[in-house]
Amino acid sequence: MTIAHRVRPAAGEPEGLLVLFHGRGTDENDLFPLLDLLDPERRLLGVTPRGPLSLPPGGAHWYAVREIGYPDPATFLPTFEAVSDWLDALGGGTGLGPERTVLGGFSQGAVMSYALGLARTRLRPAAIVALSGFIPTVNGFELERERPLPPVAIGHGTYDPVIEVDWGRRAKETLEAAGAQVLYREYPLQHAVDPGFLVELAPWISSALGVERPTTA
Repeated sequence: MTIAHRVRPAAGEPEGLLVLFHGRGTDENDLFPLLDLLDPERRLLGVTPRGPLSLPPGGAHWYAVREIGYPDPATFLPTFEAVSDWLDALGGGTGLGPERTVLGGFSQGAVMSYALGLARTRLRPAAIVALSGFIPTVNGFELERERPLPPVAIGHGTYDPVIEVDWGRRAKETLEAAGAQVLYREYPLQHAVDPGFLVELAPWISSALGVERPTTA
């Protein structure tokens, strides 16, 4: 699989890497505008990859949907391997390894962020941002829930009809029970991103990476 992607350069030498994974049926352009909201000073190299699968009803996908919470193994596992290789090559090419990387995404992209950030076979990122998603359960795929876990920010719409808010609450409880620091927010929306939460996430991401933000008078 080839992972196409779009890059937003940092204003200077990048102090970290921010990778955002889109939701089902869109592409690498969907979350690209969020890079400037989450990193307004452009301290970070921003990258938005495209899901490698073309499935009904159109657009790009990370895996086939069979049941919420349980991605289809036949499509999820090859995607996970391909994106893992792509992410490792990106880190190697930029010199920004997992400890300097924040993984985030919306819906299916949040699922991929959890998978790539918590997989037993991968090094931990600096942080995970999961918007309107769930921690995946997949046959043949193991998550590492032992310490140390990266900090995780979870946002979910209370009225989400696609991935119900209970999935976000369950992820919070699971991660906190495993010792992770979790920033959790619900907002009165359906399957959508709250712009107010994105503003709150900007300093949270900087803190997770140890990047100092400019102070205002």
